[in-house]
Amino acid sequence: MKFNFRYKNKRIKINVKVCNSFKKFLGLMFARKKKARALLFDFEKPSKIAIHSWFVFFPFVAIWLDNKNKVIDLRVVRPFRFYVSIKKPFSKLVEIPINRRYRGVVKLLSSVPK
Repeated sequence: MKFNFRYKNKRIKINVKVCNSFKKFLGLMFARKKKARALLFDFEKPSKIAIHSWFVFFPFVAIWLDNKNKVIDLRVVRPFRFYVSIKKPFSKLVEIPINRRYRGVVKLLSSVPK
């Protein structure tokens, strides 16, 4: 699925895989860096769910969005982090692996805080 959002006056288009309930639990865990795909987690209600990067062996960019696809926060998540969260409620979360497939998108997001 194509997914669009804006970040710092840049329009970003990315192919994402929409996650069902089970895939929301797994996320990028156990994925291989070269084959990993960007994931979209769409929640029914705004939430403050924390994520982790246990068993994710590569860094990825996590982008938290509201229901109008406005970026609330984004961060580079390093492998084996116990707890990553934001204070504001969000409706969508996009996880973009930092690999060759998404290097163009990651370059557009180059001012991502670490």
